[in-house]
Amino acid sequence: MALFQAKLVNILIALVNALLMLFHVSDIKKATNTIDLSNYELTFSDEFDGDALDAAKWRSHNSFGVRKGGYWSGGQASVEDGNLVIRTQYREDGEFGPGWYTCGLSTKDRFEQTYGYFECRCILPKGEGLWSAFWMTNPNVGKESADATQGAELDIMESPYWHLGGTRSWKITQNIHYSGYETKTKYHNVDICQLDNDPYENYNTYGLLWTPDEYVFYVNGKEIARTSYGGVSTQPEFLILSCEVDGGSATPTFGWSGNIEKNDRSAFCAEFKVDYVRAYPLAD
Repeated sequence: MALFQAKLVNILIALVNALLMLFHVSDIKKATNTIDLSNYELTFSDEFDGDALDAAKWRSHNSFGVRKGGYWSGGQASVEDGNLVIRTQYREDGEFGPGWYTCGLSTKDRFEQTYGYFECRCILPKGEGLWSAFWMTNPNVGKESADATQGAELDIMESPYWHLGGTRSWKITQNIHYSGYETKTKYHNVDICQLDNDPYENYNTYGLLWTPDEYVFYVNGKEIARTSYGGVSTQPEFLILSCEVDGGSATPTFGWSGNIEKNDRSAFCAEFKVDYVRAYPLAD
C-alpha cells in the first residue's frame, strides 16, 4: 500500500510540475534586483575545508535507512577538496541491503534561526531519477494542525530536471510546504528558474532572504521570486542538504526527476558538491 501511494503521489507531482513548466519559468538573465551582503554578519558558516564532516554542525536528517526510492546512509557523505560531497549510487553491499544509496544532513539541534539570509554554493548531481536540495524546516511542518506561521518547509533549491537534457535541464525549482506531507500538504511552487550556465558543471549560489513579511529567493545573488504564501514562518528553522531518489519503500519509481533505474547500476555515481553553506541574521 505504501509503495502504491508513493507511485500515485510521484505521478501527481510529475504532472503538476510538467504543467508549471509551461507557464511558471523565470529566466535568470532577466533578473535585475541583487542582494547586498556588505552589512550582514555571519551566524553560521561551513566552508568544508577539513577532511571530515563537522559533527558539531551536521547530523543525519531524520534517521538513516529507507528514504523514498532508496536509502539514506552517512557513508554517502564525505568532505573532499573543500567540498561536501553527497554521492548517489547503487550498492549491492549497502548496510540496509541492495539498493540506491544517498544521504541527507541537517543542522537540527546544532543551528536554527528565525529570519535572515541563507545561502549555499554548489554543483548539482547529474542523473535521472534523483534530485539534490538545499532547504529549511522545523518539526511543526509535519503537523496537519499547524499553519505556515508555525513553520514551513522552505525549498531554497531543488534540482529534478537533469533528465530533460541539454539547456532545458539547466533549471532549479523553489517550493513551500506546510501543514503535513504527501496529499495533505499545503503546497506552493514559488518559481522554476532557468539558469544561464550548466549547473551540473559549474558552481552557483542559491539563497533565501526570510523576513517577517516575506520570503525572497535568489540565484547567484539575483532576485528570482518572492512570496508570503500561507503566512511567513515565525519559528526557528534548521538547514538541510540532501539528495533524494524518486520512489517509495526503497523502491525506485517514475517521478518528477524521471526514474533512476534508467541509469547503469554498475557505473552510475552522481555527486552533489557543496562548496559552502552560510547564514546571516537580518541586517539593520
